[in-house]
Amino acid sequence: MLKPDETIIREIEEQRPPFPTGLLSKQEKDRLIERGLIGLYRWYLARSQSKRNWNPDKSFDWRSFRTDLSPALNAILEGYYAVEQYVPDYTVKTIQMTRKSYGRSHFQIRWGSEEEKHSDLWLNTMIFSRRRDPEWILEYQQSLRSDEWMMPWTDVFHTIFYVVIQERATQLNYLNTAVIARGQSEVTEHKNDADPVLAQVAETIAVDEAAHYSFFLEVARLYLYYYPGRALEALYDVINNFHMPGLDIIPNREILSETLYKAGVYGPRQYTRDVLTVALKNLGIDDRRSFIKNLSDGIKRSRLVPDPDGNPRHTAIFDLFDYDSVEKAVRKLFGRVGAYEREIGFDEIDPTRFVSSGLAG
Repeated sequence: MLKPDETIIREIEEQRPPFPTGLLSKQEKDRLIERGLIGLYRWYLARSQSKRNWNPDKSFDWRSFRTDLSPALNAILEGYYAVEQYVPDYTVKTIQMTRKSYGRSHFQIRWGSEEEKHSDLWLNTMIFSRRRDPEWILEYQQSLRSDEWMMPWTDVFHTIFYVVIQERATQLNYLNTAVIARGQSEVTEHKNDADPVLAQVAETIAVDEAAHYSFFLEVARLYLYYYPGRALEALYDVINNFHMPGLDIIPNREILSETLYKAGVYGPRQYTRDVLTVALKNLGIDDRRSFIKNLSDGIKRSRLVPDPDGNPRHTAIFDLFDYDSVEKAVRKLFGRVGAYEREIGFDEIDPTRFVSSGLAG
């Protein structure tokens, strides 16, 4: 028998994936993701009810709200209300998309109830600022509801990465608005915009948005862990096409965007530095520029190998992010779910357990 040429042997060895092709079927991966989602939702619900149970009317001293805030800050408040009041569209459409997932669909109901309170808070800032009369506010509401928000994507993979970035961006908007309301802005136009009530409003909503971001981040890690190739491709698409929800249909959107930029609240710099870079790092991607530059080419260069279901799977993508750190985060999530189940007694009947994807190095 002739010995194979050494160059052929080297080529085969170079193409050999440095990890198993995968040990789990699609059905098993989907089951594990759903179990993680249900456990995460139950844990989130208990924490939300005990830590963040406030009322948009009675938890704030609205009679003390300032009526002489700058026109620019009032314009920002009106813009926030415009975006948040589309919560029925946001909630209904995401529930419809995730209705087969108990954990995701039930969380979206809870998420909608929390976002509805945000809408009420921004409405109250408009009412008690007295900049607009009640008739104007009513007409504004009606004009906003004449348009319907449509989802930028209708699949789970794109949507989950979209909401991770969106929740982080929303949190940042409100944190920076709180800076203005605490009288700490370095922008001349907002030097005299301190208002303790507005600061409390912005900080309260920012805490909610941080909780939402954390939830969706955990969900994104589940998909990234069990479906890394498909998840990274969706993330790449989202990064290249991201825009904040509602901004494409609200009136005076150009004015709002410019006002936020001038106030130092939100703009391209904040998006890149404080939103995208942070979100990617939380997903195991430390080098944003390298990831965006190399993902498309990396997928094209990948040697395709079959997974247990016979579907082709990319191998080169593991060079683009820290898969081991994602596994550690997923293990930690299942550990948190397990601790919660032991607290309630669920573990005695049907415990949720972590199962490795078999892809870690």
